[in-house]
Amino acid sequence: MDIGTAKPTLQMRRAVPHHLLDVADPRTVFTLAEYQALATAAIASIHARGRLPLVVGGTGLYIRAVVDGLRLPRVRPDWEFRRTAEGADRRDPGVLYARLRERDPETAARIHPRNVRRIIRALEVIERTGRPLSVQRAAQTPPWEVTRIGLRMPRPLLWQRIAARVEEQLTGGLVDEVRRLLADGVPPEAPAMQGLGYKEIVPYLQDRATLEDATTHLIRNTRRYARRQEIWFRRDDRIRWIDVGHAGAEMVAMTLRAMLTL
Repeated sequence: MDIGTAKPTLQMRRAVPHHLLDVADPRTVFTLAEYQALATAAIASIHARGRLPLVVGGTGLYIRAVVDGLRLPRVRPDWEFRRTAEGADRRDPGVLYARLRERDPETAARIHPRNVRRIIRALEVIERTGRPLSVQRAAQTPPWEVTRIGLRMPRPLLWQRIAARVEEQLTGGLVDEVRRLLADGVPPEAPAMQGLGYKEIVPYLQDRATLEDATTHLIRNTRRYARRQEIWFRRDDRIRWIDVGHAGAEMVAMTLRAMLTL
């Protein structure tokens, strides 16, 4: 899964060491707890070499799991529970979110009402352990200092960048990548295939949508995800924000370096 994930190229990876790439098979479930364990080990290894690790990305919960040291319940997926829950949501949209608000309002407040996958996971943990996810996910102080930096730009420019990114992915072979994954036995409903760029292309390959429709949906969904990212990170007053606008990568890098050496 290279194109849809915007994985750094081999040239980039030769120039700067990257970690936690190609660590999971898309046919399997890769949990947040597994990611946390691998990321923590990578950070420790980088520190041991006298280097500065950079945790880069936009998935808020995964970042928090590492830099805030969330305690995560070790609950394996219960596929029968998930199938039953998905069926309930299809029959009565919103019923799962209402159930979560009743049983774990703190977790519900952090999950978008349409994020069915995360809602089901929170309910699954409650069902298996008898305890709310919010109670089990208490933070513990990690053994390192963390500088949190956020990049932002005017929304019209961000929308242009998103549209250009989607066009680059399609030109770069995104459709063939998704086709190859399906041919290799990765089921369309696999968690790995629910990411942006994959879930939109599958209907096109199954003759349930045109490529134009798939492209429109991908741009729309990426915009929505960007808005959710903004809302998530805006709540964290520890983040130091810089406006990148039309600044080039080198100028942004110089600003970041100055902030890290203060």
